[in-house]
Amino acid sequence: MLAPVRTVGTEKGTCPLLSVQPCRGLLDEKFQIVIMNLLPNQEVTIYCLHQSEDKDFWEAFGHYISDEHGTVTVAKDESLGGTYEGTEQMGLIWSMRPTPGSRSGLRLRKKNVLTPMVIHISVYSGHLSEGFSEKTPLATSVAERWYVAPGVQRVNVREKRVRGTLFLPPGPGPYPGVLDLWGGGGGLVEYRSALLASHGFASMALDYFAPEELKTVDVSYFEKAYQILQNHPKVQKDNLAMFGLSFGTAITLSMAANSKVIKPQCCVCINGSHVVPIDKSLFEVFEEIKKHTDRIRMNEENQIIHRDLILPIPSDPALKVDVGRIKCPLLLVNGGDDQSWPSVESAADIEMMMEKAGNRHLLTVLTYPDAGHLIEPPYSPHFRATNFIRQQTSGKIVMLWGGQTKPHAYAQEDSWSKTIAFLHQHLCFSSNFAKAKL
Repeated sequence: MLAPVRTVGTEKGTCPLLSVQPCRGLLDEKFQIVIMNLLPNQEVTIYCLHQSEDKDFWEAFGHYISDEHGTVTVAKDESLGGTYEGTEQMGLIWSMRPTPGSRSGLRLRKKNVLTPMVIHISVYSGHLSEGFSEKTPLATSVAERWYVAPGVQRVNVREKRVRGTLFLPPGPGPYPGVLDLWGGGGGLVEYRSALLASHGFASMALDYFAPEELKTVDVSYFEKAYQILQNHPKVQKDNLAMFGLSFGTAITLSMAANSKVIKPQCCVCINGSHVVPIDKSLFEVFEEIKKHTDRIRMNEENQIIHRDLILPIPSDPALKVDVGRIKCPLLLVNGGDDQSWPSVESAADIEMMMEKAGNRHLLTVLTYPDAGHLIEPPYSPHFRATNFIRQQTSGKIVMLWGGQTKPHAYAQEDSWSKTIAFLHQHLCFSSNFAKAKL
C-alpha cells in the first residue's frame, strides 16, 4: 500500500504521487521512494525531516531530475546534489544533519526504542538547499523506522547489582543470546540490542559505567551479567556471544581470553583495543589510563583526538589482553579513520598475537577506509565530532570520532549484514523464531 501523501498539482494540473514503501519498517530495512506524475525532466528536491526525542530537528535532501515519464525512483536515479550525491537508496537517512541554527555537537540516538523514529519526506519543485519550511511541497509522506519488530519483549534487569535491559524475540524460544556492551559514554544504550532481538537473538544491553560505582565494577560484574543472560529460561544456555564497541571491546576481549565463567561461542568487537586489559575494577583501569593523558591531542577546532592515548601499541605482553587464549571465533570491525581508538593498529597486533599462538584461524577482520569510530546499525547518521561526557571524569568535551559520511554509511550497512551473518553462523540459531512484519 502507498504511504499517506499530501499533493499539490503541477502547472499541467497533474498531482504528483509520492510512494514510500514500506512506510513502517525496521531501522535496518531499506525503503523504496518513488515520485510519479511529475513533468518529464522536471527538477525536484526530495527532503527528509525528523524531530529527535531531544526536540532537535534533523534534515537531509537530494536533487533529482525526473525521467521522460515524469518519474523519480530513488533506488535507481542519481542525486545530483544535496546532503548526498549519487545513486543512494537510503541517502535521505544516513546523510541527515541538524538543521541550520541547531545546537552544536549534536548526536542522534534513540532512547525509547518502543516508539518509532518518525521521518517526514517531502518533494519540492526545483533544486533547493534551504528555506524548505517557507515553501509548499508538491507531496509529503510519513515513514516510521522501528528498532523492535512486533512481539519483541523488553525486560528490565536489576539483579545482583547488575543493570541492563533484555530484549527477547517473538515466539517461544529458546534463543541464542548476546551480551551487548557499549563504550565509555556510559548509560544504558538499548537500540542495538532491540534490533538484534528483531533478528532472533536474545540480547541484553548492559549498563556498567555509572561513575559512582566504578570502584565496584570489575570482572565479577560482567560474569554475573553473563550468567543472568545464560540462565534465562528463554535463552539457549550454552549458545551466547559477546558484542562490544569501543571500551566494550576491551571488556569483551578480556572476558573471552581470561574468564573462567564467560565462555562465548563467538565475539564481535567494533573499534576497540586489547591494550586495556580488564583485570581489576574499572576505577583502577581508568586511574592507569589517566597516567597517559598527555598523549591526548586537540585539533584546531578544539576537538579531542583520543586515539594516541594507547599508542604506540606496547610490545610488553603484560600490558595487553592475551588474545592468544581466545578459543572462539572473533570478528573485528575497524574504521580506517577512527580518531578515538587505534583500532586498525590494535587489529594488526591482535592478528600477530593470534598467529603466534596458533588461533589466527578464529579471527576475521573487517577494515573500512574513511569510516570513523561510531560504526552503528545501518543508516544511522554519521557524526564526525559530537559533544561527549566522560563518565570517569564527568567532564563535557567535543570528541572527534572521524570518518567521512558516505564511506562511513557504507561501513555501517556492510558490517551490520556481515555481523548478523557471523552471529547466525556461530550461534546455533533457533528455528522457533519468526520475525513478524511491521
